[in-house]
Amino acid sequence: MRILYIDTTTRYLYTGIVEDNNLIKEVKEDFGTDLSKVTLKSISEMLNSVSLKPSDIDKIIVVNGPGSYTGIRIGVTIAKTFAFSLKKEITTISSLEAMAVSSRKDTDYIIPIIDARRGYSFGAIYDKNYSPILKEQYIKTDTLHLAIDNLPGSYTVIGSCLGVTEEYNPDILKIVNVFKNKEGINPHSVNPIYLKLTEAEEKKNVEVI
Repeated sequence: MRILYIDTTTRYLYTGIVEDNNLIKEVKEDFGTDLSKVTLKSISEMLNSVSLKPSDIDKIIVVNGPGSYTGIRIGVTIAKTFAFSLKKEITTISSLEAMAVSSRKDTDYIIPIIDARRGYSFGAIYDKNYSPILKEQYIKTDTLHLAIDNLPGSYTVIGSCLGVTEEYNPDILKIVNVFKNKEGINPHSVNPIYLKLTEAEEKKNVEVI
């Protein structure tokens, strides 16, 4: 089975192709504000470099948030288009799950954190089997750190913000192997998971109140 992995939830493009439990190609590159312009082209070039066509892919795993609003939509749109037009299976996972699975440290708990600014984070707490102890959520950073301090065991904080104990470097092969048997869903049912309102929505709610 050939699986295409897509994650555009940050300024980075993380994508790869896993075939029969082997990572045959991956791209990890910071495209910044050009992400929307180059993602599809980069995925196409990656496929061409290993002599594959989109139709040769059997399943797509896409990270659908949380993270950058624009970034999330890029990856989700591409994955949905591929899955629908080619009639391929599609599976969604969260960026926090991908981060937790990528940890290379052996601790009792894994805490992925994404800086959501203004004193908030996207975060979760998983045990070593990747079962959620604290479900993924938009949470005050101080509250999350308080929950971490009360954990009865060793832990790893993984991410790319202040206070982490492990920098995030996605292990695409491991992520795919952990989630490859997760049930696929209809492409039309795949939606971004933001975990919080956009600034425009928040402003609108304040005006209504």
